[in-house]
Amino acid sequence: MAVQATAATRSAGTTNLAEILERVLDKGIVIAGDIKISLGEVELLSLQIRLVICSVDKAREMGMDWWVNNPAFSSKAAEKQVGEPWKRIEKRLDKIEKIISSTG
Repeated sequence: MAVQATAATRSAGTTNLAEILERVLDKGIVIAGDIKISLGEVELLSLQIRLVICSVDKAREMGMDWWVNNPAFSSKAAEKQVGEPWKRIEKRLDKIEKIISSTG
Protein backbone atom coordinates (compact mmCIF):
# COMPACT_ATOMS: atom_id res chain seq x y z
CA MET A 1 0.00 0.00 0.00
CA ALA A 2 2.80 2.43 0.75
CA VAL A 3 4.20 2.06 -2.76
CA GLN A 4 0.88 2.97 -4.37
CA ALA A 5 0.48 6.08 -2.22
CA THR A 6 4.01 7.27 -3.11
CA ALA A 7 3.39 6.79 -6.83
CA ALA A 8 0.10 8.68 -6.62
CA THR A 9 1.69 11.69 -4.90
CA ARG A 10 4.53 11.79 -7.43
CA SER A 11 2.23 11.83 -10.44
CA ALA A 12 0.00 14.52 -8.95
CA GLY A 13 2.91 16.82 -8.08
CA THR A 14 4.97 16.47 -11.25
CA THR A 15 5.09 18.94 -14.10
CA ASN A 16 6.37 18.02 -17.50
CA LEU A 17 9.35 19.59 -19.21
CA ALA A 18 7.20 21.55 -21.66
CA GLU A 19 5.39 23.35 -18.82
CA ILE A 20 8.66 24.23 -17.11
CA LEU A 21 10.15 25.50 -20.37
CA GLU A 22 7.04 27.57 -21.08
CA ARG A 23 7.26 29.20 -17.64
CA VAL A 24 10.97 29.95 -18.00
CA LEU A 25 10.56 31.47 -21.46
CA ASP A 26 7.53 33.50 -20.37
CA LYS A 27 9.07 34.92 -17.21
CA GLY A 28 12.77 34.68 -18.07
CA ILE A 29 15.65 33.49 -15.95
CA VAL A 30 19.05 35.03 -15.27
CA ILE A 31 22.08 32.97 -14.33
CA ALA A 32 25.06 34.99 -13.16
CA GLY A 33 28.49 34.00 -12.03
CA ASP A 34 31.94 35.46 -11.49
CA ILE A 35 35.20 33.59 -11.89
CA LYS A 36 38.41 35.08 -10.57
CA ILE A 37 41.83 33.50 -10.85
CA SER A 38 44.49 34.96 -8.60
CA LEU A 39 48.07 34.16 -7.81
CA GLY A 40 48.74 35.36 -4.32
CA GLU A 41 47.38 38.91 -4.16
CA VAL A 42 47.55 39.45 -7.94
CA GLU A 43 44.36 38.89 -9.92
CA LEU A 44 45.29 37.23 -13.21
CA LEU A 45 41.88 36.70 -14.77
CA SER A 46 38.38 37.87 -14.04
CA LEU A 47 35.33 36.59 -15.93
CA GLN A 48 31.79 37.80 -15.46
CA ILE A 49 29.24 35.43 -16.92
CA ARG A 50 25.63 36.51 -17.40
CA LEU A 51 23.15 34.19 -19.08
CA VAL A 52 19.59 35.29 -19.82
CA ILE A 53 17.10 32.68 -20.97
CA CYS A 54 13.73 33.98 -22.15
CA SER A 55 11.47 34.19 -25.18
CA VAL A 56 12.11 36.68 -27.99
CA ASP A 57 9.04 38.66 -26.95
CA LYS A 58 10.25 38.88 -23.35
CA ALA A 59 13.74 39.90 -24.52
CA ARG A 60 12.31 42.72 -26.64
CA GLU A 61 10.15 43.78 -23.71
CA MET A 62 13.34 44.05 -21.62
CA GLY A 63 15.06 46.06 -24.37
CA MET A 64 17.34 43.31 -25.62
CA ASP A 65 17.17 43.10 -29.41
CA TRP A 66 20.81 42.81 -30.45
CA TRP A 67 19.99 40.19 -33.09
CA VAL A 68 17.98 42.74 -35.09
CA ASN A 69 21.12 44.72 -36.01
CA ASN A 70 23.53 41.79 -36.14
CA PRO A 71 24.25 40.73 -39.74
CA ALA A 72 24.84 37.15 -38.66
CA PHE A 73 21.22 36.87 -37.48
CA SER A 74 19.31 39.34 -39.66
CA SER A 75 19.26 39.59 -43.45
CA LYS A 76 18.14 43.23 -43.22
CA ALA A 77 21.13 44.06 -41.04
CA ALA A 78 23.43 42.27 -43.48
CA GLU A 79 22.02 44.26 -46.40
CA LYS A 80 22.43 47.47 -44.42
CA GLN A 81 26.01 46.61 -43.51
CA VAL A 82 26.89 45.93 -47.16
CA GLY A 83 24.90 48.91 -48.47
CA GLU A 84 26.34 51.57 -46.17
CA PRO A 85 29.92 51.49 -47.49
CA TRP A 86 28.67 51.60 -51.09
CA LYS A 87 26.57 54.67 -50.35
CA ARG A 88 29.61 56.42 -48.88
CA ILE A 89 31.72 55.43 -51.89
CA GLU A 90 29.06 56.76 -54.28
CA LYS A 91 28.94 60.08 -52.41
CA ARG A 92 32.71 60.39 -52.56
CA LEU A 93 32.70 59.59 -56.28
CA ASP A 94 30.01 62.22 -56.88
CA LYS A 95 32.15 64.81 -55.08
CA ILE A 96 35.22 63.83 -57.10
CA GLU A 97 33.26 63.99 -60.37
CA LYS A 98 31.95 67.46 -59.48
CA ILE A 99 35.45 68.67 -58.69
CA ILE A 100 36.81 67.23 -61.94
CA SER A 101 33.97 68.68 -64.04
CA SER A 102 34.32 72.13 -62.45
CA THR A 103 38.10 72.29 -62.99
CA GLY A 104 38.04 70.76 -66.50
